[in-house]
Amino acid sequence: MLAMATLGFAMNFWAWALLSPLGPQFKDSLHLTSFEQALLVAVPVVVGSLGRIPVGALTDRFGGRVMFPVVSAVTIVPVLYLGLAGHSSLEALLAGGFFLGVAGTAFAVGVPFVNAWFPPRRRGLAIGVFGMGMGGTAISALTTVRLEDAGGMAFPFVLTAVLLAVYAVAALLVLREAPGRSAPSEPLGRRLARTARLGVTWQTSALYAVVFGGYVAFSVYLPTYLKNQYGLGQMDAANRMAGFVLLAVLARPLGGWLSDRVGAVRVLFGVLAAVTAAASVQAFAPPLMPVGTLAFLSMATALGAGSGATFALVAALAPASKVGAVTGVVGAAGGLGGFVPPLVMGSIYEAYDSYALGLALFGLVAAVAAAFTATVVRGVAGRRSPSGPT
Repeated sequence: MLAMATLGFAMNFWAWALLSPLGPQFKDSLHLTSFEQALLVAVPVVVGSLGRIPVGALTDRFGGRVMFPVVSAVTIVPVLYLGLAGHSSLEALLAGGFFLGVAGTAFAVGVPFVNAWFPPRRRGLAIGVFGMGMGGTAISALTTVRLEDAGGMAFPFVLTAVLLAVYAVAALLVLREAPGRSAPSEPLGRRLARTARLGVTWQTSALYAVVFGGYVAFSVYLPTYLKNQYGLGQMDAANRMAGFVLLAVLARPLGGWLSDRVGAVRVLFGVLAAVTAAASVQAFAPPLMPVGTLAFLSMATALGAGSGATFALVAALAPASKVGAVTGVVGAAGGLGGFVPPLVMGSIYEAYDSYALGLALFGLVAAVAAAFTATVVRGVAGRRSPSGPT
């Protein structure tokens, strides 16, 4: 079940990130401004993020066995549209990107599905392993440009649509709900209202907006940043983005595993401090080799581990019957956190011809989140756990 859920997450994230590697090409062919290019890659992020709220609650109600095939099948439509007809203008790309955001909701399906299959002491690692599915963005970064060069613009989109269809059928045949799972009976609106009143919902949302939001922001905007800041070619920039994503993906289960052992609060404080340091160094635009590369790889490791630690905290503190709904809200916050930085970075670069201020602001946000973790979140976790902060 964990393997199938992780595969579904990866396939949908592959689709979700299809526009990012092609962003520089669309900028040149459609004569886009830096802000328009940032908007193009950010629209699927914000739609997929907000969509996680209802999809997470629907997963609590209908289960991952139903929702994984549904989300995967629905995603096929915008993928085919973008590949076959929707790449001739900015307006068409934005329309296709809006519906492509459905793919991003797969995360809110997988977390409650996987969480139900594992005992509390193993959920941090299990959710971390599931989180490796975000490596679908690395697959997209490594393959999209090459596939487009080999077979034309439609090829990467058609291939992804076919694989999504295969997965949707396989998931319908293979996935099963965890023994003893009971669906909530209260209406969707009431469950969302109850979820909104939980303190853990908003505390973990704030943290996830920084750690996963930072990951999403750099995974979609890094090719643009590297091209503008260091003059890299499209293929080189996409490959480096893939390296960033891959390291974050590998670090995510590490964050969950460490949280099971030393506590999610300690892990989150450590990774946020690391992000603060790395973003501060990169704000000075050091040489790409080796300082800039080390700064971004350190940031990738910390953001990946922090994403895993955040959902270890959700698994520890959220009521079992509301894990899906809480996951939806937290996942939305993470995606929205990824929506804002590309727009800010694009606007700042247009105004000042520099990314220094944008990176400095990101470092400041990470520092505030570290302080919040060490005070408010630590206190809440300590009250909920008999053995101290988680």
